[in-house]
Amino acid sequence: MKTNHLIIEAGQTEKNYWADLWRYRDLFYILSWRDIKVRYKQTVVGVLWSVLRPLLTMIIFTFVFSNIAKLPAEGSAPYAIMVYAAMLPWQFFSNALSEASNSLVGNANLISKVYFPRLIIPTASVITSFVDFLISFVILVGLMIYYMYAPSWNILLLTVFLVIAFLASMGLGLYLTALNVKYRDFRYIVPFLVQFGLYISPVGFSSSVVPDQWRLLYSLNPMVGVIDGFRWCILGGQSHIYWPGFLLSLGIVVLFLFLGVYQFRKMEKTFADVI
Repeated sequence: MKTNHLIIEAGQTEKNYWADLWRYRDLFYILSWRDIKVRYKQTVVGVLWSVLRPLLTMIIFTFVFSNIAKLPAEGSAPYAIMVYAAMLPWQFFSNALSEASNSLVGNANLISKVYFPRLIIPTASVITSFVDFLISFVILVGLMIYYMYAPSWNILLLTVFLVIAFLASMGLGLYLTALNVKYRDFRYIVPFLVQFGLYISPVGFSSSVVPDQWRLLYSLNPMVGVIDGFRWCILGGQSHIYWPGFLLSLGIVVLFLFLGVYQFRKMEKTFADVI
């Protein structure tokens, strides 16, 4: 008679961690769909919130920076389209960062009861922000029709810059959500960082207004390269990428992603105990 033996090997969980991410993909789908439904549950206008926030911000920024400050647009592109082209990646990044940084605390009961790779939780929370992005993108199409502005073939590369925005939000999000489990003060710091980042990023204005001697330093903000990339994809020849700055921003994104994953994995073993 054949007997099956169960062998428990120390460190097996760590060894199979990355394989477990794929093995628990169904949990990823369930958490993603749950977050999408909960986000708009019991709201009066539902998914319209995904449209109203960037649209109202675009109107305010266009009025302030174009009509009052008299800052130039990029080429002959309408100022409203230039601003909204930057609002899309910024809204995705800020929403994803906020959702990811609070995701572990929001799933405390699940974490304390069952094993699964905790990395699934912040990653699933970012999917909600991607849905918001797709909804908001419809408004961009409407603006282009209204201004009779046709995008160039560069728009086919938009996905590349969206992936970079995703990696930027995940890197910072993983770092902050790991710290937020132990130090709950970080839930108050994140909204401040997001608000501060909006004003120092080239959302309401073109990054070309930054003096040349400061542009490389300005690109230490990882979203500068992403926003410039989005505008280049949407506005075509009217917008240009400052490549030294873009490469620096990309390097900062990679660095943040490495630090975020490292900090998350370092603290992951203690999540169930302190959450």
